[in-house]
Amino acid sequence: MKYRILTKTLKKAITTFPAVVVTGPRQSGKTTLLKSLFSRTHAYYNLENPDVRLRAKDDPKSFLNHLKLPVIIDEIQYVPELVSFIKDRIDKKRKPGEWLMTGSQNFILMQGVSESLAGRAAVLSLLPFTLAERLGRGETSKDVTRLLGARPQGKDATHAPQALQELIMRGNYPEIASNRKVDRNLWCGSYITTYLERDIRTLTHVGDLAQFERFLRICATRTGQILNISDFARDVGTTVTTAKRWLSLMETGYQIYLLYPYYRNIGKRLVKSPKLYFNDTALVCYLLGLQDDQSLLNSPYFPALFETMIVTDFYKRFLHFGQLPSLYYLKTRDGLEVDLAVELNQKLHLFEIKSSATITPQHAASVGRARNDLDALVASAGIISLDEERFMVRDDIVNHHWLQFLSL
Repeated sequence: MKYRILTKTLKKAITTFPAVVVTGPRQSGKTTLLKSLFSRTHAYYNLENPDVRLRAKDDPKSFLNHLKLPVIIDEIQYVPELVSFIKDRIDKKRKPGEWLMTGSQNFILMQGVSESLAGRAAVLSLLPFTLAERLGRGETSKDVTRLLGARPQGKDATHAPQALQELIMRGNYPEIASNRKVDRNLWCGSYITTYLERDIRTLTHVGDLAQFERFLRICATRTGQILNISDFARDVGTTVTTAKRWLSLMETGYQIYLLYPYYRNIGKRLVKSPKLYFNDTALVCYLLGLQDDQSLLNSPYFPALFETMIVTDFYKRFLHFGQLPSLYYLKTRDGLEVDLAVELNQKLHLFEIKSSATITPQHAASVGRARNDLDALVASAGIISLDEERFMVRDDIVNHHWLQFLSL
């Protein structure tokens, strides 16, 4: 099993919190991680098992009375009422690391956690692999602060002509990313069917699953783009209210990530239109009908898919280190956009993301103007691209090769 960055965060959390809740999308490796770390010390119960779930629902107190502590309770969102009973147990006996729980449906799970386990549970998120994790470098991976201070040198020995295409086409869910024998189309099709049937139909009133699947496909065409909710709803053939609700379901279920614009006035950041990103490129490629490397490289969606891979890698790195993501996109005064702004210690690190193998000073135009506009607020500026060399595009802007940079 590849080392997951969240391991360090998880081991730290169980030393002080009575409960630890690990959320994330289906198949991101939550159960595998917890069992690999704690199977010798914790009993395991899976609420996705109908028999176990029925016992827990029918008589929560009896179910908990017969648990062997410490315990891992998998897929707790299937019996959310258990959380309030677990809270009572914790209040009677507050012992660190006693209750480990996973949940794939964040919107249901987090409601119970916030109401019942506030101050008692550490809530962590595990998404599909970061690039460093996928390359087997999770144990030495740097958090975002140290990543931005790193100075990689030379070409990366793991780079191969097909590496980028494979990373985008197969994505980062552990099963499909780690085992090339797994058929990509079959896996992605099964994942989407499971997502529709188990998560969406179970948890919300979506009367027409065919329309929701059409909504997913239109989302895929919008990855890396600023979200115009009115146009989006019109293209889907539904109301703005319904489109907003469905987007919220996908975001809280970790299928998409909404990147909001940066403004010095914090209130403005939450009312302006975000950019939409899928959290895994394999699912986007499947929904777009991209079947092989050549169709990917020739697709008009390739730049957006490359940008999606980079932005979500930063997002996952924040979460796996147990940190709150502080990511934005930026609009300059003259309307030019900067793809990514990372805010650390009230300073911005600006990045343009370019799917070009030849970077020239012209590619730095937007980030250069933004740096001039924001002046002392900017700590660094750069480009993340396919160009294999790390070099200064101009005096204050550096080009980073995507693989050298994000594999650290």
